[in-house]
Amino acid sequence: MNKLSLLTLALLLTTPLAGQAQGSDPAPTPEHTLTGNLSLVSDYRFRGISQTWALPAVQGGFDYAHKSGWYAGTWASNVSGNSYNNGAGLELDLYGGVKLPVMGEGTLDLGALVYLYPGARLNSAPGVATSKRYDNLELYAGLSLGAFSGKLSYAVTDYFGLNGDTAAYAYFSALDAKGSSKGTLYLDLNYTVDLGQGLTLGAHVGRTEVRHYGELSYTDLKLSLAKEMIGLNWTAALIATDAKKALYQVGNAAGQDAKRVGKAGLVLSVGKTF
Repeated sequence: MNKLSLLTLALLLTTPLAGQAQGSDPAPTPEHTLTGNLSLVSDYRFRGISQTWALPAVQGGFDYAHKSGWYAGTWASNVSGNSYNNGAGLELDLYGGVKLPVMGEGTLDLGALVYLYPGARLNSAPGVATSKRYDNLELYAGLSLGAFSGKLSYAVTDYFGLNGDTAAYAYFSALDAKGSSKGTLYLDLNYTVDLGQGLTLGAHVGRTEVRHYGELSYTDLKLSLAKEMIGLNWTAALIATDAKKALYQVGNAAGQDAKRVGKAGLVLSVGKTF
C-alpha cells in the first residue's frame, strides 16, 4: 500500500472520531433562561413553621436568569388567613440577585427577597384589624459548593411585622415591647446525597435569631427523600422545630382551636419544573 493510500485510510478512520468528539462538547449557556415551577404540598412550612394551619398548599413561580449571573423571579403560595389576617390568603415573593463562580466549582449568591401578603393586616384582637402589615424584606448571601449549600438572610424591615407596637398581639402569647425586630437573622444549611436510582437524600438545619425577642428564636430540622418519576418530582420530608409552643400557635378567626404550627410532622409534595 503506497503512502497516498495510507493517508486516505487514516483520514477515513479519524473523521468519525473527530465528529464524535465535537458532538460531546457541552451546549453553550443560553444568554437568557426562563423556567417555571408548580407544586402541591400537604403543608407549607416556612423555616419549619406551618403557614397554612397544617393544611395543603398550591405553589408556583417563574425564574429568569442571564448568563452573566444576574437573575430575578417570583413565587407564590396560598397561606392561612388565621396566620395572615384580613388578606387574600396569599404570599407573593419577589427576588433578584447575582450568582458568581467562586473556588472553582462553587457559586456565591447575593440578593434580596421581599415577602408580600396582599391586603393582610395584623389583628390586635379577633376580628379587630390594625394598619400593621406582615410584609418583610431580607438581604441574603449564599454559598453552594458541591453537595453543600448555605445561606444567611438579614431582615432589613421589622420581621414579619414584629415591633414594639405589635409585640402584644403579633404572636399567640403577648410579648413585652422591646422595639424593632430589624436585623433578625436566619442561617440555612443544607447537604444533599445522591443515593442512585434517581433518589436524593437531603439534610437541612436552620436557625432563626429574632433580634430583641430571643424567646422567638428557634432551630428547625428537615430530612427529605426526593425522586423523579413519570416526569414529576416527588418528595417526602420530616420536619421538626424547637419553637416555643406558647408562642408558635395559631387559632381560628375567633382565636380558638389553636394549632401548634411548629410541631414535628411529615410533609409530602409533588411538583413539576418546566
